[in-house]
Amino acid sequence: MSLVTLLPFIVLIGAMFLMTRSAKKKQQQAAQMRDSMQPGTGVRTIGGMYATVKELHDDTVLLEVAPGVHAIYAKNAIGAVLDDDEYNRIVHGDAQVADEETPVVPDDASSLTGSDDSAASDAPKIDLGKKPESEETGSTDAADEPKDGKGDSDK
Repeated sequence: MSLVTLLPFIVLIGAMFLMTRSAKKKQQQAAQMRDSMQPGTGVRTIGGMYATVKELHDDTVLLEVAPGVHAIYAKNAIGAVLDDDEYNRIVHGDAQVADEETPVVPDDASSLTGSDDSAASDAPKIDLGKKPESEETGSTDAADEPKDGKGDSDK
């Protein structure tokens, strides 16, 4: 056998090794993250629910999902362990930086146009409604002809 025939197999084995290595790294990081949990820590489950850790057991964790509401979850169901600032910002809506100014959003779009109310009221109103047939302009001959292009004489 030549090296050229073995090259695809060598590349395939190398790619499989790299993929399993990165997956193993991710699993180790997730296990380390779950081991860093302590009672009082804010967490996000893999389902997207935010809760506070109350008790830790071997394979399970007791979470407080609301004041006085507790649920038991598998440790593998914890998607992220959050630091206190991030947890409070997400769950309680606490501002991260008090000095940061939030933009003021108007209740309506009239303040965004930049024109006075008096100038806007003087402008003529545009009628977007459909006009009755008697007011429409144009030739009456075109309106009387059928859409197939045949007149009365062509029938």
